Amino acid sequence: MYSRRSLLTGFLLAPLLAACGWSPAKDRHDELIAWPAQDRWPAIFYQASPEAQEAYRYAVTHPEILQYFPCYCGCVEWGHRSVLDCSVREFRADGSVVLDSMTFG
Repeated sequence: MYSRRSLLTGFLLAPLLAACGWSPAKDRHDELIAWPAQDRWPAIFYQASPEAQEAYRYAVTHPEILQYFPCYCGCVEWGHRSVLDCSVREFRADGSVVLDSMTFG
């Protein structure tokens, strides 16, 4: 049914994917979802410094300002175009926000 090559590949990749925390049933960004209007933040948010927390709060409430500030930390390789991209990965229609982990350090 399965070829030897596919079984071997699966056997070799399984530990690597497990170590990376990959799970096909779970959105990889679930742990970074915030609901700012309800003041609900992911657990990692509360582990960050007060300054980082304030930066995230500001970013989600002032994207129209931060989108114009270029980032100089070299994250352009990851598609970041502004300081906003260092904090926010996505604004969702349901009011939730997917944070970017860059500012958590």
